Amino acid sequence: MRNNVNRKVNCETANLNKTITASVKQVEDITFIRDKFGLSYLPKPLEEMAIARMDFPEASLKELGQMMEPPVGKSGVNHRLRKISDMAEILREDMVTDNG
Repeated sequence: MRNNVNRKVNCETANLNKTITASVKQVEDITFIRDKFGLSYLPKPLEEMAIARMDFPEASLKELGQMMEPPVGKSGVNHRLRKISDMAEILREDMVTDNG
């Protein structure tokens, strides 16, 4: 019984740590785009998702999706946040190439 409780706590802790790490990275990517290009640089659905993530960095994917109009599923939220991160990475690389 005790091992099952420990296993469950460890699993939940690992999931929480992954969620926090992902959220911090998303906020960093959004902040980079905002500061260098402005959030209006993003397509409207990504801009709306970026604003929601910045306003609610602790929100789960499900909660972020429910904030959208119309609501977006967890996979849709994940897809949008991944696209934002991909764009930030490309923009960072372009800046290094332009300055190098």
